[in-house]
Amino acid sequence: MAQPAIDCDKLARRYGRRWALADVTFQLAAGRVMMVAGRNGSGKSTLFRVLSTAIRPDHGAGKVGGYDVVDEREDVRRISALLAHQSYLYESLSAKENLDIVARYLGRDNEAEVLERVGLSARADDPVSTFSAGMRKRLSFARVLLQRPDVVFFDEPYGQLDPEGFRLVDAVVGELKARGATVLIATHQVEHVVGYADCSITLEAGRVVGTEGALL
Repeated sequence: MAQPAIDCDKLARRYGRRWALADVTFQLAAGRVMMVAGRNGSGKSTLFRVLSTAIRPDHGAGKVGGYDVVDEREDVRRISALLAHQSYLYESLSAKENLDIVARYLGRDNEAEVLERVGLSARADDPVSTFSAGMRKRLSFARVLLQRPDVVFFDEPYGQLDPEGFRLVDAVVGELKARGATVLIATHQVEHVVGYADCSITLEAGRVVGTEGALL
């Protein structure tokens, strides 16, 4: 069997006395689109932050693309991308300048292409401080596309977006899957995402309480 894109073994993370993740165990095959469902506070964002190496687990083990999320953090970051609730954009810089920073780090130069892809080419030279919440989300998508990751974590990607933005998300997910990337989507838009997700897990109080479809 091929190596799974995601491998979680009793993954756990605590905030104070509260366990945000508790013994989360699952494997996900490469090239799959998996929905992560659950109510607010169920652990979805924490799971994505642990797997993307933004925070460390307290117990258990996690691997992304075969790389350990604790011992091989730089390798995980090299092959993956996280679209989080926070945009982490530089407010005083333009959209293009924000992407220039990522492009220089990655050794790439197709910022104009990805800005056009997300519908922001006309605002390329405007500072992010003038952008609406939806435009900031689009710029965050552009940053993910610029990275060309093998594994993508989308945390509530439909938030702040209009119907056209919904179509953009759907198209981007389709493009990522078509080139073999693995996509995990944490969302409250369950009825929408279930229409194209290959499989899903449901979290409750930090635990996996249900799965649908073939994860492997």
